Amino acid sequence: MLKSVYNWIDERLDITPMWRDVADHEVPEHVNPAHHFSAFVYCFGGLTFFVTVIQILSGMFLTMYYVPDIVNAYNSVDYLQHQVAFGVIVRGMHHWGASLVIVMMFLHTLRVFFTGSYKNPREMNWVVGMLIFFVMLGLGFTGYLLPWDNKAYFATQVGIKIAENAPFIGDYVKTFLQGGDIVGAQTLTRFFALHVFFLPAVLLGLLAAHFFMIRRQGIAGPL
Repeated sequence: MLKSVYNWIDERLDITPMWRDVADHEVPEHVNPAHHFSAFVYCFGGLTFFVTVIQILSGMFLTMYYVPDIVNAYNSVDYLQHQVAFGVIVRGMHHWGASLVIVMMFLHTLRVFFTGSYKNPREMNWVVGMLIFFVMLGLGFTGYLLPWDNKAYFATQVGIKIAENAPFIGDYVKTFLQGGDIVGAQTLTRFFALHVFFLPAVLLGLLAAHFFMIRRQGIAGPL
């Protein structure tokens, strides 16, 4: 049955060459931990992507219950964590995954730097990787406010104050993030929109460019 469906789709879209191009791609020996234990450091990028996928999937589950307004935000998170089946597990995965993905990305960045993988002809991929790093930090910052508890509220105030002190653009950044005179309903709505729609869209575009360049240029050789 599945084979018939695949053949029907393949006849119309010719997906077999695309699939074989991915499946038949050989992993270089210097990045295969089965041959060299030191090659484990080359796994940081893949592990970062794996955690990112978990963040996306768990986040999609959380948005099914989260209510982005100051009256119901905390109660919706409390309901999710204590009354929804497996809710506490999924929220825990998303909460701790937010920290883990930053750690893994930092380790991946260190590996790329110390092995010289950012050099010619991969300079553009290094730039895209740095942009992904900043987007991930933005996702962590915007997601921190969403539970709307005391810790999230005051931590966000501190973050906005820090952004306000940036030269030239500080006031504009504060106005854009806060949306008013205080951290309130407008702030929560903006952070939710940034966290769920705008930043993930930018992230997916950057990841697509990152993987495309890796596929075209290959994985950098050993140090």
